[in-house]
Amino acid sequence: MATATVVNAASCAAPDQAAPIPASVDLAKETVITGVVLAGDQVVPGAYVRLLDATGEFTAEVVTSAEGVFRFFAAPGDWTLRALSRAGNGDAVVNVERGISEVTVKVA
Repeated sequence: MATATVVNAASCAAPDQAAPIPASVDLAKETVITGVVLAGDQVVPGAYVRLLDATGEFTAEVVTSAEGVFRFFAAPGDWTLRALSRAGNGDAVVNVERGISEVTVKVA
């Protein structure tokens, strides 16, 4: 099951989505899905990004940073990233392996 780093950007002690991946994360054993939400060529801060498994089941949600950045720690496999924002909504379907997978989710 995937875990999210942030649920509410305003909550105290919530890690910054744009912060570097902690040195303690072993990328040979971990799967990190990270990326940015864009509307055209503009980043979308405050977008809700949902992580859905291969069956479409909701797994986790984070709020993008001021730079439009999001991050999930997940298992290898097929995932859908769904961004919901005032600028629009959009999906990106990815297949990820161990290590870092970078994704752009475009909204319209």
